[in-house]
Amino acid sequence: MADLITIDDPDDPRLRDYTGLTDVELRRRREPEEGLFIAEGEKVIRRARQTGYEMRSMLLSAKWIDVMRDVIDEVPAPVYAVDPALAERVTGYHVHRGALASMQRKPLPDAAELLGTARRVVVMESVNDHTNIGAIFRSAAALGMDAVLLSPDCADPLYRRSVKVSMGAVFSVPYARLDAWPKGLEAVREAGFRLLALTPDEKATSIDEAAPHRLERVALMLGAEGDGLSTKALMAADEWVRIPMSHGVDSLNVGAAAAVAFYAVATGRPGA
Repeated sequence: MADLITIDDPDDPRLRDYTGLTDVELRRRREPEEGLFIAEGEKVIRRARQTGYEMRSMLLSAKWIDVMRDVIDEVPAPVYAVDPALAERVTGYHVHRGALASMQRKPLPDAAELLGTARRVVVMESVNDHTNIGAIFRSAAALGMDAVLLSPDCADPLYRRSVKVSMGAVFSVPYARLDAWPKGLEAVREAGFRLLALTPDEKATSIDEAAPHRLERVALMLGAEGDGLSTKALMAADEWVRIPMSHGVDSLNVGAAAAVAFYAVATGRPGA
């Protein structure tokens, strides 16, 4: 059973995991270095625990203590009870959902380990917006993608915003980082995957015609919002694919495009 500890000092060192959550650069450095991430909201905290992440501590406002009572009773980690004003002073923002947990990261698997068992893989290049990372992971989980591979400069899927937007789906889809880019794509191809680069370029094949759902192993490559995939990444692909557009729209947000493409990769569109 966890200890329930009331804290009224925002400078209490026991709250260090939660300080400055709105300072993106600080948290980008601190969290991976210290092996932690922040889960926000009841559902996300529960999903993190269900997928095997160890809790370091929990920060709750009074009204959430009863809601989270079963978790408090199950975990050995300390639980800090604070009022909403103090939580805001510590974190830097109003904690609307009233519940935060500091969780211990797990070691990332090697890309080769994931490729050995997967059939449908997402490959992201330079996707550094945390909202897009979260949205892509949520769609990947919902639409049956098996794993995610990240270029070295992609944003952290366990950053608080990514976790929140994904509604905890980042815990459900295994991911790894490719150490070299785009050279790391060679290992993906050698594992039997056909590399499909998603691009709005007119020279690309319609994703319906490419029929990726009929392929044994597919790695769908996605680029950053606005810039898309780099020339080097496009040249490393086996085929370019695009989503057909109407009404003069030339492209979709990468999160929306990913969802459409994942559906095509997993099952194909009706009549495809």
